[in-house]
Amino acid sequence: MAESGNAYEERLGTDRMLPLVLRMAMPAVAAQVVNLLYNIVDRIYIGHIPGIGTDALAGVGVTGSIIILISAFSAIVSGGGAPLAAIALGQGNRDRAERILGNGFVMLLFFTAVTSILSYIFMEPVLLFTGASESTIGYATDYLSIYLAGTVFVQISVGLNTFINTQGRPGIAMMSTLIGAALNIILDPVFIFVLDMGVKGAAIATVISQACSAAWVLGFLFSKKASLNLDRKYMKPDRKIILSIFGLGVSPFIMASTESLVGFVLNTNLKHFGDIYVSALAVMQSAMQIGSAPLTGFAQGFVPVSSYNFGHGYMDRVRKCFKVSVSIMFSFNAVLMILMILFPHVVASAFTNDAGLIDCVDRMMPYFLSGMTIFGLQRACQNTFIALGQARISLFIALLRKVILLVPLAIILPKFLGVTGVFAAESIADAIAAICCTAIFIVSFPKILRKAAVRQ
Repeated sequence: MAESGNAYEERLGTDRMLPLVLRMAMPAVAAQVVNLLYNIVDRIYIGHIPGIGTDALAGVGVTGSIIILISAFSAIVSGGGAPLAAIALGQGNRDRAERILGNGFVMLLFFTAVTSILSYIFMEPVLLFTGASESTIGYATDYLSIYLAGTVFVQISVGLNTFINTQGRPGIAMMSTLIGAALNIILDPVFIFVLDMGVKGAAIATVISQACSAAWVLGFLFSKKASLNLDRKYMKPDRKIILSIFGLGVSPFIMASTESLVGFVLNTNLKHFGDIYVSALAVMQSAMQIGSAPLTGFAQGFVPVSSYNFGHGYMDRVRKCFKVSVSIMFSFNAVLMILMILFPHVVASAFTNDAGLIDCVDRMMPYFLSGMTIFGLQRACQNTFIALGQARISLFIALLRKVILLVPLAIILPKFLGVTGVFAAESIADAIAAICCTAIFIVSFPKILRKAAVRQ
């Protein structure tokens, strides 16, 4: 007999913790890694276009700040709505969970309209401000003008996929990403090289792939297989629901959107030293994403487990979930970052054949990634705060890393260290933020659980 949707959810509160977290997290990790291939594959193919690869890579690289900012709005719903829905399910309040899903969907449509219109209006001046030059602006506008046509697909696939995980269905959530990424890998060389469309071809391939991912997500959430369904009666805007999603989702939004702010700041500083450093940053940010994407996926796996048990009042299981998660996330991230620091040539060679660009990445990668070696601590602690509905603490930590630390460092350090200071600012900010976040968590986590236990 097939297992019911409710039975999938109930396993979050009963199964052994290590196998449960791995079963929930690994499909999400795989999905995030494959999702990363959207940008990575585009950059690899673009970087190898004969004659124009390095300039085209720099052009696409500066679009990253706008793309990250747009997709960050989906994090309000995925990072704020999904944990709240999981807590509601743990409390047995299915009606509230479905209202959160319905209102989240409406919010994503609103975000799509606003971000797309503003991006088209201010595209060229923003790109020039964020590091595009006369040599690269054409490639940047070619890519972004087409990419923006698929904004609605990005918002839906990223914003709603976590609600599938919340229902205890990580395999189905993973498939939405696998379908899109596999299509992108296949279509990229066809549009870029076979049809000779260059940068425009990469953007078209990405939009088609994202549309297929969004169709998969909506197909499941509108189906009878889902235990949380998208239903028109739950899409009527509810002020309290929307504010609660915003309240918790603002932290994941800032975590994501400040990556865009950092892109603005870093690219603006680097363009004074030459386009090759802008290209090098595009490569190194891709390397950083290779490390951070699995952490994002693992968080998507363990957050529903932690939220569901917190809602049920199973505080021992919440503690066990954190111990399992922080051990795996810290160990994995540290090993991967150390390998990339030791062998930057291998990473750079995947993106380009340009000897000058490879040498630039070789020199700057250790400065850029060193602080990321302990970043697994921050992601485990910060996402646990989100899982427990701790919006204020999550918001402060999100602001600390990028806004309070990185932006000032990226402006100040180049005055003393030259171009090295631009890259070193990232590493210093990452390390300080991870240490501060861990210290706050050690003090706050027991207090949060004790207060919640008293209220049960």
